[in-house]
Order: sequence, then structure tokens, then C-alpha cells
Amino acid sequence: MHRSVIAGTGAYLPERVVTNDELAKRIETSDAWIRERTGIRQRHLAGPHETAAMMGAAASAAALKDAAATTRDVDAILLATSTPDQAFPATAVRVQAELGVLHGFAFDISAACAGFVYALSVGDSLIRTGQARGVLVIGSEVYSRILNWRDRTTCVLFGDGAGAVFLRAEESRERGILSTHLHANGGLGDILYVDGSVGQPDRPGHLVMNGKEVFRHAVTRLAEAVDEALAANGLSRTDLDWLVPHQANMRIIDSVGRRLGLPPDRVIVTVDRHANTSAASVPLALAEARQDGRIRKGDLVLLEALGGGLTWGSTLVRM
Repeated sequence: MHRSVIAGTGAYLPERVVTNDELAKRIETSDAWIRERTGIRQRHLAGPHETAAMMGAAASAAALKDAAATTRDVDAILLATSTPDQAFPATAVRVQAELGVLHGFAFDISAACAGFVYALSVGDSLIRTGQARGVLVIGSEVYSRILNWRDRTTCVLFGDGAGAVFLRAEESRERGILSTHLHANGGLGDILYVDGSVGQPDRPGHLVMNGKEVFRHAVTRLAEAVDEALAANGLSRTDLDWLVPHQANMRIIDSVGRRLGLPPDRVIVTVDRHANTSAASVPLALAEARQDGRIRKGDLVLLEALGGGLTWGSTLVRM
């Protein structure tokens, strides 16, 4: 049977690193205040040349190289983002052009911080139904351009970056994506949103968040998503080798880990250095853990994320 195997991973982080101390020179905050509440000590912020497309293309090129694949192997490009370069064309087709992919199709997916998990589900479906044999799945975000830099409760939380995976169709009963599980509750849309859009030039919009409500729903929904994926495959929490969570806040990550009974050394954490990179956070964390050798071939890995919408979901994969 055809399975979607994660054949390669890639990442791109902007050149500029901004520490908490540097932020404290611009807004009323401190390194201690940020670390205590979020676990974040620094983030990468994009320069003028570092767009969602540019970063997505760089991460994709790295993923293809890691998979020993070429642009001829790419049948589809799915790019998850809440910060597209333009209203249209999709940022994914800009990546297609940047990479020099001359066939197939490309489109964006908007599901906020859960976007990468949503995109993985679509990519997996394309491979399972035979519509594609090679799919680039990307998360690329430039949240620094939608933040209110006078609001210390939100601007300290986010960073920019891009991560990508190359999915390859393989005949396997062992490796690959085992299942994906997606959810949304539009009734909670007003606890995390952007008060504007690309299509409103006089009101481009800033991120608005009710942090307490997001935290409350995040811990519950993410733990449920993990158990849902394990139950669907007849597995238990003790079968998991690694949890790769959305990197929103260290308190959320710790709470989900404790709720699942997972030891901290089995949870991949990058939020301290990357902050919340929205749809890019899961692929960035996955790429780092594969590159440094923690996640290895054969490991059972659970990816999960929650974002504005509310949207949330999980992916269980055997590497």
C-alpha cells in the first residue's frame, strides 16, 4: 500500500536574532518577565528580503536535498501560512517558481498555527489517492509584520521562519504517516485573530489574542488530539518515541507533556530560541530533531498544533 513517507526535512530562520533584552529596550518588558511566562529567550525576525516565499523556498530546497530528491520529483507544493506575501497569487506558486518546478500544482492553506498539520493531511491524501507521488509541505510565516509592537502581551511571543518536509509515496506497511486528525471550532474564532487583512490597505491588521482562553483550550484540545491519533492506530502513550508539539509557549508544552505522562526528554522544544513561528513551528522543530540525530528512522512521532479558528489537529508518523 502507498504510504506518505517523510523523506526529507528542511528549515530556514531569518538572519536577525532578537533577544528579550533587546525587546526590553523598545517596550515595557524584561527578560525575566518573558522567560517566566513563556520560556522564550530569543526569536528570529525577518529582514526586508526575507519573505514567506523566500523562506519557504529555502526550507524546501533543504528538504529536497535531505531526501536526495530533485524538483522533478515534486508533483505538488502545499504552503501553510497566515502571512502570505500577497492576497494572490498563492505564496506556494511563488515558491514553485523560485525552486524552478515546472509541473504539478501549488496552493496555500490557511489554518493559523495548525496550518502545517492541516497541510500534511492534504498532502497525505494526495499521495494515498494517487494524485501525487512527491509533495512539498511547507510552513512559512512572517508574524513580525502583523504584530502590534506596542502590545507586550503578544509581540514578545512570536518569531519568523519556515520549515518544510518532502513527502514521498512508498510501498510500506511500516513507515510513513499512519493517520491525521483535524478539528475546528469557529465559535472560538474571537479569542485569537487578526483585526484586518491583506485586502484592506488602510487596515492591514494586528494579531489579537485572549491568552488565558487560548491556554485553557490548547492544553485540553492538544492532549485529546494526541490520544485520538494513538487510539485510531491501536497504540498507547508508552508507544510514542517523540512528541513534536506546536511551539507556542513553554507552559502549554509542559502542561500537555505532563497530561500525557511523557518525560520532558521525549518532547522536542525549540520555543526558547524560535518563539512561536505559527505554521512553521512544527516543521522547524521536526527538522532540528532529525538533523541533530534525536529523531531516527523507525521512531514513532506525534505532531500536534492548535491555532486561531480555533483549528487544531495531530499527525502520527513512523519515521
